[in-house]
Amino acid sequence: MTLLVRGLSALLLAVMLACAGNAVAQDKVSLDTERARISYMVGVDVSRSLAAFQPDIDLATFERSLRHAIAGGEPLLTPAESAVLQPALQQRAAARNGGRIPGMAPGSMPPEVDSAKIGLMLGGDVGRSLVQLSDQLDPAVVMQALRTAFAGGAPLLSQPQMEETSRLLGERMQAKAALVGEENRKAGADFLAANRTAKGVFTTGSGLQYQVVRQGSGNRPMATDTVRVQYQGALLDGTVFDSSYQRGTPAEFALRDVIAGWTEGLTLMSAGAKYRFWIPSELGYGGRGSPPIIGPNATLVFDVELLDIL
Repeated sequence: MTLLVRGLSALLLAVMLACAGNAVAQDKVSLDTERARISYMVGVDVSRSLAAFQPDIDLATFERSLRHAIAGGEPLLTPAESAVLQPALQQRAAARNGGRIPGMAPGSMPPEVDSAKIGLMLGGDVGRSLVQLSDQLDPAVVMQALRTAFAGGAPLLSQPQMEETSRLLGERMQAKAALVGEENRKAGADFLAANRTAKGVFTTGSGLQYQVVRQGSGNRPMATDTVRVQYQGALLDGTVFDSSYQRGTPAEFALRDVIAGWTEGLTLMSAGAKYRFWIPSELGYGGRGSPPIIGPNATLVFDVELLDIL
């Protein structure tokens, strides 16, 4: 029986060593393609942005969430969970840097956080920010660079090489944005030209188009006011990029702080009204867009309920 146990132990050890060897073999020792260099550079950049949170991140769940988000998946944490985790994570990072946490004795550390959930939250945040680069990235190489940086290892790219890779990627993304921007400009112009003649649609002198879904009976806000609203924003293809309805709570905005189409549109409404707006790109996010979802020169569609003027 003792010999059998020893034999099994030796076999298990051999399997574990083989698996470890395979895991190491998956890591690149050189970056011989442009895609690998871009991915590694991105991983190093991500490590720098997350350095303050490193002790609280489970990298396994971070990678799972990163890959899921880059592939276009829905967040793996609910907004409510993220809303609780985010301030707790910020407090722990501040305490490690010697910051004073209100209500806590100097030098004390805030409560532990669930590192697996922190990994899901941050992996999703980073992944969504990289969606526009999805065709340029190898997530495995991104994670290799991140792990190496977190462990204090020597990077496979020198600083000059990372700067050159960043420059080349920037040029490529600018060219891609210009192409997408022209496609969006034409699609928006064609849509607005047809929509102008639709029943119940009005067009202002600036090019903003709107339709009254429900009339209000209250006052109209001025461009200097703050308002409480329920709203949903979408692209022409129906992709929703923001929604207070989905978050389950109204939003409050100072009209001087929003895009021009919102400022103009909301001043047309009375409290209690619901309008639909079609906002040309020059009254929205223009040629830069608002990555990763709103592309350059994108025409936007908003459904807005004006609940109150604050």
